[in-house]
Amino acid sequence: MENILVEYVYLILIILGLVVIANRLGLAYPIVLLIGGLVVSTIPFFQNITITPELVFLIFLPPLLYEAAWQISWKEFWKWRRIIAGFAFPIVIITSCVIALISSSLIPGFTLAIGFLLGGIISPPDSISSVTIMKQTKAPKSAISVAEGESLLNDASSLIVFRFALAAVITGQFNLQEATFSFVWVVIAGSFIGLAVGLVFYGIHSWLPLTPSIEIVLTFVTPYCMYYLAEHFHVSGVLAVVCGGLLLSSKRQSLLSYASRIQGVNVWNSIVFILNGLIFLLIGLQLPSIINQLGDISLKSAILYGILISLALIVTRIIITLFTSGFTRIMSNFIEVSEVNPGWKIPLVLGWAGIRGVVSLAAALSIPLYTIGETPFPYRNLILFITFIVILTTMIFNGLTLPWLIRKLNVMDFQTPIPVHRQEVMIQKKLATESLHYLEEKNKTGARKNKHLKNLISRLKTELGYFEEELKGMSGTHRGERKEYGDVYLELLQFQRDVLNDLNHDSGFDEEVIRKYHALIDIEEFKTRESD
Repeated sequence: MENILVEYVYLILIILGLVVIANRLGLAYPIVLLIGGLVVSTIPFFQNITITPELVFLIFLPPLLYEAAWQISWKEFWKWRRIIAGFAFPIVIITSCVIALISSSLIPGFTLAIGFLLGGIISPPDSISSVTIMKQTKAPKSAISVAEGESLLNDASSLIVFRFALAAVITGQFNLQEATFSFVWVVIAGSFIGLAVGLVFYGIHSWLPLTPSIEIVLTFVTPYCMYYLAEHFHVSGVLAVVCGGLLLSSKRQSLLSYASRIQGVNVWNSIVFILNGLIFLLIGLQLPSIINQLGDISLKSAILYGILISLALIVTRIIITLFTSGFTRIMSNFIEVSEVNPGWKIPLVLGWAGIRGVVSLAAALSIPLYTIGETPFPYRNLILFITFIVILTTMIFNGLTLPWLIRKLNVMDFQTPIPVHRQEVMIQKKLATESLHYLEEKNKTGARKNKHLKNLISRLKTELGYFEEELKGMSGTHRGERKEYGDVYLELLQFQRDVLNDLNHDSGFDEEVIRKYHALIDIEEFKTRESD
């Protein structure tokens, strides 16, 4: 146990170092971590570390899905719902069918059922890698929103396909009508369980007197409850976490206190960062054990199969995304769509962003060793190796070339958004205007007598004047004054920190009180720096 703990401590330190290197090189950290894992796998000390499906599905996946559901914009998700649904379900099924046909024709002895199983494993893209790269290269907001939304659903659809294909290989039977009914049931029941568990936890947060620490811990317990309960009834745990997460995310302002929201963001960001880092590093570490399991199949043949299937996967996804663009244009004549003419550039970027990741590897690892009657599962080791090659190919080839493709195409968003800075000024102006109206209505007499309220109203009026000048493009003087004010205020905040540190040496002051005011100063500094 002690050795395992030491190994994982070393892995975390390696992750931190590799992420620093990735930031220095301007690369997406999942790519660097995967390559780093390949290098680390040659060190004997780390060769006994393995990744198991239980580790991914039961420990890593629920919190990562839940965090993704909290991060996505519900407004954007609903806006692009048809495209997201098309990517999450039909594209997974079509891709699985194409891979089944190609692999059964390419690999001697590979049946359609085994090929469909392989297709279900490698069909879902990994959202973390593609979205991270898109954000770094400032890809269009619409493309990022679709990629984020797709990632919430495609894992569920691919794992459902995998489940049915696995049953067909083991039993040798497949009933399309029964499979279709089961597919619908797994989707609906999984979604219902997620929503139900979400409502239960919403009630707990709303009705019980919880501290921020308890609330934050509950946010970590929630996705595991959703996932385990759904899996207990043999429905989609992934969809349960996604649907429940989206529900609670939409109610975050009433679900959590302000203190829990501030503290929770930092806690979740740190934990999710470590979980993602461990996943990508562990994928790279699996290479030696996967090669050793190939058995009678030559390494050269296995690599060739993996590369050809990877290319087929990339081309298939691009063709489907471009077809989806044309289909959307046709359907715009009959139904309302988010974008009448999606063009070909953004669909091409979304097609190229189909990078595979940990869910595919975990699904491959979860294939049982034996079928009915202790018969070895056919081509299990080859499926596992091909899955690894697909992950490696798409992660390195697609991942490294995606930024170049986005720049080369000079991709523009479907709609010209308001510049972020102007949006911020407009929001701040609206807040200042409404705040003044509120104070004038609620404190008509008190505002004239209370010095603090008078100071607040005066400050709001000053800021409102600045925002109006900023929106008119005539705020050069005001901007300079505001910058000078910000610089002086930041210096004052640092001075206040020093005063608090001095007060902390006085035994008459409770350190918890001192820390509280340190936190308030941190919030003020955050507000000041973000408003510049």
